[in-house]
Amino acid sequence: MKVAVWDTYVMKKDGSRMHFDIIVPEENKNIDIIQSYGRDYLKNKGQVGQSLTSKHCTFCHIETIQTEWESEILKKGYIIIEMENC
Repeated sequence: MKVAVWDTYVMKKDGSRMHFDIIVPEENKNIDIIQSYGRDYLKNKGQVGQSLTSKHCTFCHIETIQTEWESEILKKGYIIIEMENC
């Protein structure tokens, strides 16, 4: 399975910048759905209301799925990979 990596940066309420990747099946190209995954993640991190637009969430590349991601992507349709300040 191939997946699309969406590079995402969000300004947190404390002013620091959060960086995470949203990983979805490569055929999912619906930016509204992909951003909704990011907003759900932000909600779980106590960052409700922080701006998440196409300026903050951009397609990066396609790669082969990593084994440890597969079950969550099949279950939820995506996985979040935390990069910085998450």
